[in-house]
Amino acid sequence: MERVSLSEPETVEAVEGVYLTQLAVGESMSVQHFHIEPDATVPEHSHHHEQSGWIYDGALAFTVEGEEVVVSDGDSYVIPGDEPHSAVNRGDEAVKGVDIFSPPRRNPDWQE
Repeated sequence: MERVSLSEPETVEAVEGVYLTQLAVGESMSVQHFHIEPDATVPEHSHHHEQSGWIYDGALAFTVEGEEVVVSDGDSYVIPGDEPHSAVNRGDEAVKGVDIFSPPRRNPDWQE
């Protein structure tokens, strides 16, 4: 068993106001923590990984297939692989949550 604490790996500012931390990476999935500041935007992107997540603080407005879906603290979500998506924090506080990717994102491009 591998244990990874949020305080151990490096947190990267992937885009302005969007902080990502790569946590545990297994054979079939990986876990990532995110912290998104107010007014910060995750630009539209896609990846072959299925992405599921859970927000534990704040709310994010996701746009998928031109439809906006607000995901709030306590909500979880799934975004199919290869589906273009974006997100914005329109709130006054940072949004915090966890994403799980399958297959695992071993070396996400935001780490470069």
